[in-house]
Amino acid sequence: MTKNGTNYILISPVRDEEKYIIQTIESVVGQTITPSKWIIVDDASSDRTPEIIQSYQKRFPWIQMLRINRDTARQPGSPIVNAFNRGYDLVKDGGFDFVVKLDCDLRFVPAYFEKLLQEFEKDPRLGIGSGIYLEDHGKGWTPVKMPPYHTAGACKFMRKECFTQIDGFVAAKGWDTVDEIRAQMRGWQTRHFEELHMYHLKNEGLGIGFLKTNAMHGEIFYLTGGSKLFFIMKVIHRIVTGRPLFIGGIMLLYGYLKPLIQKRKRLVSDGEAKFYSNLLNARLLGWSKRQNACFPVVSPLNGPEIK
Repeated sequence: MTKNGTNYILISPVRDEEKYIIQTIESVVGQTITPSKWIIVDDASSDRTPEIIQSYQKRFPWIQMLRINRDTARQPGSPIVNAFNRGYDLVKDGGFDFVVKLDCDLRFVPAYFEKLLQEFEKDPRLGIGSGIYLEDHGKGWTPVKMPPYHTAGACKFMRKECFTQIDGFVAAKGWDTVDEIRAQMRGWQTRHFEELHMYHLKNEGLGIGFLKTNAMHGEIFYLTGGSKLFFIMKVIHRIVTGRPLFIGGIMLLYGYLKPLIQKRKRLVSDGEAKFYSNLLNARLLGWSKRQNACFPVVSPLNGPEIK
C-alpha cells in the first residue's frame, strides 16, 4: 500500500458548513494516506464555506471545488446525492479503487482511512465500510447505535467495483439503505468497524429538527420495503425511548403511513424488499442474542482536542 493517495478519492457535497468544515479538512489533509483527489461540491452556500475551501485548495492541489450556482434549478430527489453525482462525474473514469462519500461535519484521527483500507485489503468481498459515529448530546461523546451491516452515511467508503455494480446511489431519501441492500444481494459484505471513530459535529436531526427526522425515518422505512413486524417494534421503541418521547414514535408512524396511503413507488424491487424484510426479521428472531453485538454499550468518551 502506498502513502501518496493513489488508492481512493473523496467526494463531499456541502452547503453552509463554515462552522465545521475546517475540522473536516484538517482531518483529511492530516491523513497518513491522503486521497488522490478530493472533489468538494459546494451546493450554493450562502456563508464562508466556498472561501474556506478555496484557501485549502491553494495549498493542496488534490483538493478541487465544484460550485453549483443557485440560479440552476435543483434536481428532484436527494440534493446530497445529486451534488455527489456532479462531483463523481468529474473523476469516474480515473484510476482509483475506492470512492468515499464524505460529509464536512466530521473529524477523525490521522490513520482513519489507512485503517479502512487495511480492512478492505483483508476482505476482498467487503464492498461498503465505515467507522462509527460519536455524537455529543450533552453527556460526552457516545457511539450512535447501528446494526452490524450498516455503514455511516456521512462517510461511506466503497469499493469502486461494488459502487459500479449497484449503479451508485439512488437520488432519494433512503439512498444509504438502498446501497447496502443492493450490495448485499450481489454478494458484497457491508459493515462498520467499532474501533474506528468519527466525531459527528452536527448531531442527526439538528438541521431539520427531531420531529421531521422521525417522520423521514418512517418514510424511508416504507420506501425501502422493510419488515412490517420490525417497524411495529420500532414505533413502540421510539414512543418509549425516542426524542421527543411518545411524539417521536407517532411521527415515525406518520412518516410511514403517508407514502403508504399515497401508494408511492418504492425505491427497491420486490426482490430487494423481500431481502431487506428477511434481514430485519432475522434481527428480530435473534434479538436477545444479538442485542449486545448490534447495540454495544460504550462509556462516554472525550473527543480529541480541537486544534
